[in-house]
Amino acid sequence: MPDAGPTAVLPRRPLTVGELLDAAVLLLRDHARVLVPLALVLALAEQAVLHPLRLLVEADPPQWWPADFGDSLPWYWLLLATGAGTEAAIIALLGGPAARGAGAALLGRRPGPAELLRGSRPGAALLAAVAVGPVVALAALTGPGWFLAYGLLGLVVPVLVLDGVPGHRAPWRAIRLAGRVSARAAAVRLLGYLGWWLIRLGIGLGVYHGLGMLGLFDVSAWALPVTVAAFAAVNALAYPALACLDAVLHLETRIRTEGLDIRLSRAPAGVPEPVLLAAQR
Repeated sequence: MPDAGPTAVLPRRPLTVGELLDAAVLLLRDHARVLVPLALVLALAEQAVLHPLRLLVEADPPQWWPADFGDSLPWYWLLLATGAGTEAAIIALLGGPAARGAGAALLGRRPGPAELLRGSRPGAALLAAVAVGPVVALAALTGPGWFLAYGLLGLVVPVLVLDGVPGHRAPWRAIRLAGRVSARAAAVRLLGYLGWWLIRLGIGLGVYHGLGMLGLFDVSAWALPVTVAAFAAVNALAYPALACLDAVLHLETRIRTEGLDIRLSRAPAGVPEPVLLAAQR
């Protein structure tokens, strides 16, 4: 078997942080025609979910700051926590096809769109997203708890898709994997989120203010649709990129701590892919 996928998405060896981030981008590039449209639909749905809360706290685009911070702070905090939960749920939903693509790349294949979706266990991923989203939202209400929840729960869907463990065991295995090697996977996941958060913020605000500087039209009169469109567009790239990072982190952590690369190199020809990638019990 080859040591890397068709575009060297995931070499069979422990990777540096930079290589992990690069691998996630390569994985997204390979499967963008599936992941990006799905992410765009989910990002637009997220904007629709958050809109009533933004109206409640009178948070105006493009910054989404409330008009009166003192009176609106509790509701604004709820808005932030809800946004954290929807982000986590969307990334989890996209984690199914991302994990399927990463697993195939590790074995030197590039699956087509139909296989990517069919093999991603969409039902299980949906249930995981429904669970992970509220947990992250509740943790975000505490403030620092978000870092713990977001960092540790990112591998739940990759575990479901690739490791062949029962659904009720997936969260605990995901937490254990994320916590190995001094919580390396959790830390890299948080680093990836921070990087994409800065990109999202820069592009989302930059589009609005850039259009204002061009003076082509009164952008303030179109602040809501312009801001929603800008953030939905950049989130359609950020969310699948973060899902791909989760998939890459999952397999790299198994290579680093479970010897998955050695197991694959010693596997006889003809072993089915799910058996090759399943976690040993």
